[in-house]
This record gives sequence, structure tokens and C-alpha cells, in this order.
Amino acid sequence: MFFETILIAMREIRRNVMRSSLTILGIVIGVAAVITMVTVGDGATKQVANEISSLGSNLLDVRPGQSFRGPGGTRSGAPMFKIADADAIEREIFGLAGVAPIVGRTAQVIYGNDNYVTQITGSTNNYLDVRNWVLSGGRIFNDVELKAGAAVCIIGDTIRKQFFEGQDPIGRTIRVVKISCQVIGVLKPKGQSGFGTDQDDFLLMPLRTVQRRIAGSTDIGSISVSAMDGVSTDKVKTDIERLMRERRQTGKNEDDDFNVRDMQEIVKTLTGTTKLLTTLLGAVAAVSLLVGGIGIMNIMLVSVTERTREIGIRLAIGAMEKQVLMQFLIEAVVLSCFGGIIGIILGIAASVAGAGALKVPFVLNIGIVAISFVFSAGVGVVFGYFPARKAAHLDPIEALRHE
Repeated sequence: MFFETILIAMREIRRNVMRSSLTILGIVIGVAAVITMVTVGDGATKQVANEISSLGSNLLDVRPGQSFRGPGGTRSGAPMFKIADADAIEREIFGLAGVAPIVGRTAQVIYGNDNYVTQITGSTNNYLDVRNWVLSGGRIFNDVELKAGAAVCIIGDTIRKQFFEGQDPIGRTIRVVKISCQVIGVLKPKGQSGFGTDQDDFLLMPLRTVQRRIAGSTDIGSISVSAMDGVSTDKVKTDIERLMRERRQTGKNEDDDFNVRDMQEIVKTLTGTTKLLTTLLGAVAAVSLLVGGIGIMNIMLVSVTERTREIGIRLAIGAMEKQVLMQFLIEAVVLSCFGGIIGIILGIAASVAGAGALKVPFVLNIGIVAISFVFSAGVGVVFGYFPARKAAHLDPIEALRHE
């Protein structure tokens, strides 16, 4: 009997294909919108996490000054670090995979008739390990070059494209400010970061070279620290803060004149923000499902009115109220399920297109697909019940008189 009821419901849906299609349009749009928003949002979250992780594994960034000083903003006038500070961190802090002192300057680079303004970074070979950089060609600095402050450099992919597109840059000489610098290595590209900056737009030189010949001082602008796998970055951060307070002779009641940033904290903050936005967008899109449900209820009420005489005949020849109720309820659920299936297909297709357009990973959340389908079916039950109940409670005599 239940199977026959489904067949009757399907027959009535086929009888009014255009009306049925328009009825499920709200469900289709709602399901597709929810899946698209959540899938693209999850892809954006993964992209942010991947890009920050590409900066370095278990990375902490130590900088002079404070990020904030209450409403006053950035604290200025804090003394810069020295190479001895980086050596002390490497020597006294347990569980470190690498320590890289860094000096950065923006400067003009010239090759032939071309010139380009880029970021000059002075550091040691540890910089490549700490920041997860890999050479695509050439070599790293040797001990003599690091100690003597030799005029050699390793270039990012952006500079390679700027000066040496279609050529091998290894062994060629470029001019950095007023220094003739030999290119000894090229880095594999990382692309644009989630903050909109080009990660490959920089040039790496030995620390002493930048200090002596470009910066003109022995100051260290920042120290990048990488913790070993399995070592708590929170503990490493606490140990570094304690050590730096001792070295900078910070009083017990005085604020730190440095800050230690844990990249994992930044990852949690940014991914938490994107997840919240994804949830809000998904909730807004889910409103379309409610609108679609109202549309189904409206059409089913119209259908009950149109088929009043048919309902009266069925009741008069012995059909029970629950059978009439089930017939109209199944019609509503079938319409909702059709809308859910079509919405899932469109939602996945739109998610693939959206992820490609925004250049974020395609992360299909099977859970949200299943929830969207179940929710669409639930909409059919909820909004189809009232019209079905109205049909089941019609008076057979009055229904037979209906024209």
C-alpha cells in the first residue's frame, strides 16, 4: 500500500512538471548555496592555514618592541637585538630545530638595464630551514662566505623571473645597492601569501654582508626560531621570554620591550575567523531552504484545493484519513528530495568553480552535504504536513459537492 501511495504521488508530480519544478526551486537554491558557501569557506580556511604553515614549521618570531601598548599603539624606542641574543637563544633554550637572526632592508637591485626594488634579507643558512625554503638550483652559503660577509646571494623566484626569465641565473652578477653580488642559488616558489604579499619577492644574503655593507650596523631586526616536532611552542615561547627579560635586564614590574609571536596562535586566530564567517554565510544561505519550504506548502495547499473532489471520492469509497495524509505528505517529501539532490549537484559544481576562481583548495565536506539533504527532506515533512492534514480531514460529502 505504501508503494502504491508513492506511485500516486509521483504521478501527480509528473502531471504538473512545470509547477513542480518551480516549487522545488527554493530548495535547489538553498541547498546549493549552503554547500557552496561552506565548501568554499572550508577551502579558504585550509588555504590560510597552509600559507601560514609555509612560513615555517613550529615557528616563533622574536622582535624588539611590543606589538601593542594599550590604546597608545606600537611601542617605539626599544633597543635592537644583537647576534649574541640569537646565540643565547640557540644555546640555552631546549627543543629548538633552528635559530635564524634576520636583518631586513628594502633596496634596489640592478641587472643589465633592468632595476627592481625588493626586500633584502640578511641571515644564515638556518633561515632556509626555519622558514621552509627549498633550493631549486645552486647552493647555500659556505662557512667562509658567512664569516667574511661575502657578496653572494640566493634569489627568490620573483627576482629570477624579473631578471633571468629563460636564463640560468647561477653564477651571474647583479648589483645590490652598490655591491656587485654573485647569484649562487635560486629558491623554489611559494607564491602569494594569504596577506596579499609575494613571498618570492626577496633576496637572501649572508648576515654580515647586509650588516656591514647595507645596514651599516650590527643590529638584528628579528630572530626566527623553529621548535622541534613534539616540543610545545608555548613552553619555548615562555622560555624565550624569560631569557630575553634577563638579557635585556627588564625589571620585575616592567613591561617587555620585545614580543614573541607564535605562528600557531596566528593560525588558530585566522582559521577561527574564517570558520565563523563560513558558518554565518551558511546560516544566511539556509534561509533559502525555509523560503523553499513555504513555497512547497503554498503549492500543496493549492493542490489540495484543486483535488478536493478527488479526495472526497477516495474517502467515500473507503480510503482512510491516514492514507490521504500519507499521499500528500509523500508528494511534499519527494519534491523536497528532488530539490535536495539537484541542489547538491549544483552546489558541488559551483564549489569547484568558486574554489578555482578564488584559488583556494576544494574541500568537500560530506557532512554538510548529508545535512543539507536531510534538512531538505525535513522541510518537505514540516511544510507538507499542514496541507496533507487539511486534505485528510476533508468531509467526504462536502468534498464531493466541490466543483
